[in-house]
Amino acid sequence: MTNKFLTFILCAAVFSFTSCSSEDTPQAPIVVVIDGAAVSPEVGGPNEPNQVYVDLSTNTTTVVKRDSWDLGFYSGSEFRITINGSLYMATAQLSTTDIDAVNSTTEEVLELQGKVAVGTFDPANTAYVDAPSGTITETAIAEISDADTSNNVYLVNLGYEVGTEAASTGSVAVAGDARGWKKVRILKNGNNYVLQYADLDATTHKEVTISKSATHSFTYFSFNTESEVTVAPEKANWDLNFTVFTNEITDYGSYGYADFVVNNSRSSSLIYMIDTEVDAYTYDAFSLTDVDATKFTTDQRSIGSSWRNGGGPGSLPSLKDNVFYVVNDTDGNLYKLKFLALTNEAGERGHPEFVYSLLQ
Repeated sequence: MTNKFLTFILCAAVFSFTSCSSEDTPQAPIVVVIDGAAVSPEVGGPNEPNQVYVDLSTNTTTVVKRDSWDLGFYSGSEFRITINGSLYMATAQLSTTDIDAVNSTTEEVLELQGKVAVGTFDPANTAYVDAPSGTITETAIAEISDADTSNNVYLVNLGYEVGTEAASTGSVAVAGDARGWKKVRILKNGNNYVLQYADLDATTHKEVTISKSATHSFTYFSFNTESEVTVAPEKANWDLNFTVFTNEITDYGSYGYADFVVNNSRSSSLIYMIDTEVDAYTYDAFSLTDVDATKFTTDQRSIGSSWRNGGGPGSLPSLKDNVFYVVNDTDGNLYKLKFLALTNEAGERGHPEFVYSLLQ
């Protein structure tokens, strides 16, 4: 489908009711997509190497390599750190505060190495990953304490490299070689984070100070480059993120998902699903008056994998044609959105497409 759409140029996003008085300070106009925008996020095929951020109001996408970062340092009032679930990272707190004393022969490390992982089919492994809902108070790494003596070392499973093998038609190959282990300890310095990190068998560690961002939800750090890296757009400039994802399955623990879609619930991009086989709506006829605001939730998995059927071990997924979504974006605009494709014309995964329209 060609990417044809209509737009309005507004002085402020729809429903924000910002004044357009000539006495106001001039502002750049905001482009709001009105009807028929079709988007094909560049996930990158069956290895799904990219995370793709989508801003609906401007019909723009931002593509980043999902292995470009490891830790995200939260910019809000809490001192919290997220791990890169798109690589199936996992982490566990150790009983010591001495990072240099920890190595691969440490008894506690030996005990944990078989457990701190995604996809072990052990319900207990959810303790080693961030809450899939996106709740910031439920990260695998505990909130950083003001007291240094309360901030213990963490054993970090770095997950897997982005896959490079060819996948059979309709399948994916998102996980490559294991990336190994790190050890980290995180402290506070005023309103900054202090990250201590090292290879598991190193006898000394490195240290870097990371500041909170005024414009982004997280400041990201890469062990590969040993530096801060730019990942997500500014916190109010994206609504959806197409990504590989660490989710959870009841009674089976954390589990990896391809073709996953996360919404930016932290910046009020909220979504709910409509099942046309249950609800008395169709995508084409759905309008602004049909929106039920009570159905929006703060769970970032409001789309998740619900736009496709199957996809578990031994089964190939297919596109659902009976669901669409209502989206409240970060600017307060309301859209309807439905998926058009899971694969390309050759049946290759990692080629999603969706269409959306502003509700009127």
